[in-house]
Amino acid sequence: MLEELRITGLGVIDDTTLKLTSGMNVITGETGAGKTMVVTGLGLLFGGRADAGRVRADPGRAIVEGRLRMAGPLADAVLQRITEAGAEVDEDGSVLLSRTVTIEGRSRAHVGGRSMPVAMLSEVGDQVLAVHGQSDQLRLLRPSEQRASLDRFAGPEHEKLLDTYREAFTRWRAVVEDLADRRRNARARSQEADLLKLGLDEITRVDPQPGEEEELRAEVQRLEHAEGLRVAAATAAQALAGGAEVTDDLPDATQLLGTARRTLEAQASVDPSLADLAARLEEAATLIGDVSAELSAYLMSLDADPARLEQIYERRAELRGLTRKYADDVDGVIAWAEEARTKLAVLDTSDELLEELDRERQRLAAQVGEFAARLTAARAEAAVRFSEAVSVELAGLAMPHARVEVAVIPRSVGKDEPTVAHDGAELPVGPDGADEVELRLVAHPGAPSLPLQKGASGGELSRVMLAIEVVFAGAGGPETLVFDEVDSGVGGTAAVEIGKRLARLARTHQVLVVTHLPQVAAFADRHLVVAKDTGGAITTSGVRIVEETERARELSRMLAGLPDSDLGIAHAEELLAVAGREKRG
Repeated sequence: MLEELRITGLGVIDDTTLKLTSGMNVITGETGAGKTMVVTGLGLLFGGRADAGRVRADPGRAIVEGRLRMAGPLADAVLQRITEAGAEVDEDGSVLLSRTVTIEGRSRAHVGGRSMPVAMLSEVGDQVLAVHGQSDQLRLLRPSEQRASLDRFAGPEHEKLLDTYREAFTRWRAVVEDLADRRRNARARSQEADLLKLGLDEITRVDPQPGEEEELRAEVQRLEHAEGLRVAAATAAQALAGGAEVTDDLPDATQLLGTARRTLEAQASVDPSLADLAARLEEAATLIGDVSAELSAYLMSLDADPARLEQIYERRAELRGLTRKYADDVDGVIAWAEEARTKLAVLDTSDELLEELDRERQRLAAQVGEFAARLTAARAEAAVRFSEAVSVELAGLAMPHARVEVAVIPRSVGKDEPTVAHDGAELPVGPDGADEVELRLVAHPGAPSLPLQKGASGGELSRVMLAIEVVFAGAGGPETLVFDEVDSGVGGTAAVEIGKRLARLARTHQVLVVTHLPQVAAFADRHLVVAKDTGGAITTSGVRIVEETERARELSRMLAGLPDSDLGIAHAEELLAVAGREKRG
């Protein structure tokens, strides 16, 4: 849950901190006091779009910070993700999130004390927070959102089936497009393939090897300078041997080192330091012996072979012919050949391949049809359960005769819509299946079943959306739910029922409610009031917790605009007492 939220320099809010609880947190205040800025701050904290126009000129940047403590099934996954990204979790298990937006529009994000992309805040927010406002109501009126909502309600097994369908649909469309492209561009593909084959034939005939250029270059160097190398090696060998032949009168370097070593060893008993020098002379003699042997072997290996030199010249000419056409060096030519072989497979328009692709297309189309039919059946079953659950909630929201229906209908056949055959019929299919989903409201018995946007008034739509959210909450999802004036256009008994439903949600979720209804605010576990200060040159707002008598005065203000009215306070106290009994019950 979100334990604390601090907002600085955002809209009318100069600097304020909201201490939140695990139950139902209600935020109230006069119109224009800045209640909406609290929801805006939450949106920024969890990766929402930054609007530089909301940043106060002084200090020129807005900062939103929040302390998040997670529990339950999602906690481990979220904590692991942010830890992998480099964030640090505090010793008490909480994580500090931060978002900064400057007046120039620049934005920065931090998670657990580490700078992160804003997308990381959004990723965390998707897991832990759901914001519901009037704009979200409009979003849920879109058919695509209604289908996605039903899929989420249907449960994890249904979502696995949907993932399987999407994978099959994607593969099917890829094969269809590949097959069509090969048939449509067969001539151009064939011409390109012929050019690639000519190049491959030439490269295969020459058969270049990795690193061959360097090896040939080094060998040419040795063969072209064989005489100079022979003279240098022979001279060095003679110098080490002491002449052309080694005799007692003309000892070699090894014998001279041996004489020096024995002389020193003879005097080592007098001065032990000479023993170390003698040992080093022995090492030098061994090294010189090795060098002398290697020089002899090198001289034997030197061969000024004109025929071999000519072979190398011819080979290098062949390699240069390839590098002029295909790449800068031999390794590049080899890479070109590998790419050409891969591309030839893509360009293949042979009858055999086309037949194979067509068989694969038919196989995948059958899979798509089968999975689409299973999705339709699963959605129809979930639609019945969803309709019943939402209708029950509507009865408790002072709409006892209203009923929500979920219509699962076939996709409309468009001009370019793909179709698959299943059970003797053609199914129009898309990335999400063969269905459209539409939420409909039957306002009262005998009323027509109309789409939500046509059949519900503003107040009815708010209650329908709340009923849907109550049902969704029971099916899992984020632990923190934010409701931004979803009770707009509602009053009287319906307002009390909305308060009851939100309080019920707060038993299993952290709930934040921005409201103007005292009937809803009375159910709060923590009541926060946003208040304006117009005493200075600039209007600012702050947030404070109200309790006891202060709370009754705030409810009285909300009821009649008279916070000090005895009658209003008495009415507010009665409302608090009723809410308390309902919550305990």
